[in-house]
Amino acid sequence: MTGAVLVTGALGHVGSTTVRELVADGTKVVATDVLTDANRKVVGKLPKRASTYWADLTDADAVERMVADIEPSAIVHLAAVIPPSCYCNPTLARKVNVEGTAALIAAAQRLSSRSRFVQASSVAVYGPRNPYLTSDLLGPETPFSPIDTYGQHKVEAESLVRSFALDWVILRLGAVLDTNLFALTTDADALLMEWALPADGRINTVDVRDVATGFRAAVTADVVGEVLMIGGDESHRLLQRDVGSGLVGATGLAGAYPVGRPGDPERPDAWFVCDWMDTARAQASLEFQNHSWPDMLAQVRAKAGVWRFPLHVLAPVLVPVIRTVLHRRSPYRGRPGIFADPWGILAGALRAFTDACADVGSA
Repeated sequence: MTGAVLVTGALGHVGSTTVRELVADGTKVVATDVLTDANRKVVGKLPKRASTYWADLTDADAVERMVADIEPSAIVHLAAVIPPSCYCNPTLARKVNVEGTAALIAAAQRLSSRSRFVQASSVAVYGPRNPYLTSDLLGPETPFSPIDTYGQHKVEAESLVRSFALDWVILRLGAVLDTNLFALTTDADALLMEWALPADGRINTVDVRDVATGFRAAVTADVVGEVLMIGGDESHRLLQRDVGSGLVGATGLAGAYPVGRPGDPERPDAWFVCDWMDTARAQASLEFQNHSWPDMLAQVRAKAGVWRFPLHVLAPVLVPVIRTVLHRRSPYRGRPGIFADPWGILAGALRAFTDACADVGSA
């Protein structure tokens, strides 16, 4: 064994931050991801002390070669096709999220020495959470009830991890956020999904740096065989409407972010797969919660820097314009009813995407 930690999905949001955290801690790291033009451009941003190994997790033979070549002492498995991309390409998503996990586990099993396998999971395994019908915090023992592709994939991946003779640890993540202004999402599909969610839905956010700290600690902490909840501290127990408005407001444009529709209090299925989390055991074991929600907002304000004052001064003019533009892009514009319907909106967007692909294919 080389003593190296192999990090899959290393060029993603959580992956790259985790690589930096491990390297800063003095760990020998091998970062792996699929070779694409986009990844080739960003791989240089990883720490120089991290090695890179290009591999496609949908190719079981390539995965076998990679694990045999590296002989890692631990594998941090972060690679996944996440929402909304997994809804648009469910076949690829399953190949990566489930079959890729199986290939990685099988390769790890063939190592001469037992390695630790740290699996990234998600609160999506619990399915929709109506805050008017349930008040308990999400925890390791909360029953699975996935409603979407991603949640089902994570349930299957967790089952695979548990079924093999590995020193496994499963970390179920909440809503991961970043204070980097350039990381604040502007992707049209991601914004559509965010605006479709019930404004009064509960959500447990967490700073990406704290997530990375959790994964770094899970490599060596005495937590083998445990499922741990990775969310921010109690200040991160927010409502959906607090998140976008808080981040945009911190840049100096308070009030610019429109509030979405509330959820239907009578329907258990018309809510998204987020809720507040019981992170006590995870925090006691991993000591990862270092950035509160107020801390994050303060850092966004600081990073907005010289732009924040002029934006604040111009806010009376800019805010109404921005709100009007965003309102016109709302997935509920012209749609009857008063309650949010996130799964109906996403299903409609998926049908439109499928139809567009069919039109391109027949052109």
